[in-house]
Amino acid sequence: MGNLERTDRESVHLLENELQARIDQIFTHLERLEILASKEPPNRRQNAKLRVDQLKYDVQHLRTALQNFQHRRHTREAQEREREELLSRTFTTNDADTSIHIDDTMQFNTSLHNAHRGMDDLLGSGSSILNGLRDQRSTLKGTHKKMLDVANMLGLSNTVMRLIERRATQDKFIMIGGMLLTCVFMFLVIRYLG
Repeated sequence: MGNLERTDRESVHLLENELQARIDQIFTHLERLEILASKEPPNRRQNAKLRVDQLKYDVQHLRTALQNFQHRRHTREAQEREREELLSRTFTTNDADTSIHIDDTMQFNTSLHNAHRGMDDLLGSGSSILNGLRDQRSTLKGTHKKMLDVANMLGLSNTVMRLIERRATQDKFIMIGGMLLTCVFMFLVIRYLG
């Protein structure tokens, strides 16, 4: 990641693509490693799975850092383009017939700027929530697999396992319903209060 900050503009895209490809390759290797870890003897399986999960967690943080760097770079490039556009623009004086309502325009511009900043904040928090949910999903998947292993070792009946899976499915639908309800609520707030 340190090399990305010092790389010139022309080769930063190549380096980003190379890093993304390496991270994807690491994920494929980790999936194969997870399969191999599940084939370990029972006394070493728990430790092997824990190490694989830790590696996945670390690689996910690398991926997030790369995405953050790309976002900062895109923002910086957009700002530089806008700056160059403003500096290259030629301004002329207004005609005598032109009149500008500065107060209304300034108030509208301020409101628009505040709304834009609010939407950026919402998108940023939504993105971080989505990343958090993805991390939780992978953690819960691992926990679910571990619970199934433990349940099989304890000899729980199939009906109890079906009840647990049915509950997980119901929880998923409740979560999706809650997300949709929240989106509708946010849309209505923006529509009628914004």
